[in-house]
Amino acid sequence: MTTPYRMLILTVVFAGMTAAPGFCQAAFPEPIGGDEAGFQPIFDGKSLNGWEGDARLWRAEGGTLIGEITPATLLKQNSFLIWRGGVTRDFELKLEYRMSAEGNSGINYRSDEVPGVPLALRGYQADIDSKDQWTGQNYEERGRTFLALRGQMTRIEAGKKPRVIASLGDNDRLKSFIKQGDWNECHLIVRGNTLIHILNGQTMSIVIDDDGANRKMEGLLGLQVHVGPPMKIEFRNIRFKKL
Repeated sequence: MTTPYRMLILTVVFAGMTAAPGFCQAAFPEPIGGDEAGFQPIFDGKSLNGWEGDARLWRAEGGTLIGEITPATLLKQNSFLIWRGGVTRDFELKLEYRMSAEGNSGINYRSDEVPGVPLALRGYQADIDSKDQWTGQNYEERGRTFLALRGQMTRIEAGKKPRVIASLGDNDRLKSFIKQGDWNECHLIVRGNTLIHILNGQTMSIVIDDDGANRKMEGLLGLQVHVGPPMKIEFRNIRFKKL
């Protein structure tokens, strides 16, 4: 069993156990060492080489990839910076992000470009928002919408809504691990029909997608800036690993 999956199983098992306050938080997750084998950087820290997006909204600066909406560039539809380095199938992605005081963003994967709408994607999304109401959940952009909220492990069967089959922990407690206005470590593990979102070492959501007609097994990776007020989202240390 690989180390990330050992961490996942321990998290799921202990999330449903009764223990002294703070026990699970203190003991788990198990720290991972030497877990960078196979990961490759997909952002060079100085340019948007390998990515495609609206140059008014995205820039590279000081080792950071920045998406920013200003009063002069307010959006009528969500826009993405799309990675052109390959297709996401089974993979792991690690990155750090920092969100401004206002706004909404996300990391799309196994996604399609929307016909006739430039730089728009539809597909699975690891959601991010400034108030952390939705951060960590799995939301399908322009699709089936909410697939798993923070703290949920769900299964989706053909023609049915997502069904919660296990708890990963209390929503508010998981929210307490997210750092507002500071850097957060995001880790996505996507293998077959199982989609795992981890933030700062805490498993936030898991989807088992058995909806063969609507699920996606491959597609594009993209970073989002969202309609709404002026906002800023920063990403750094973006690493990708094929499984």
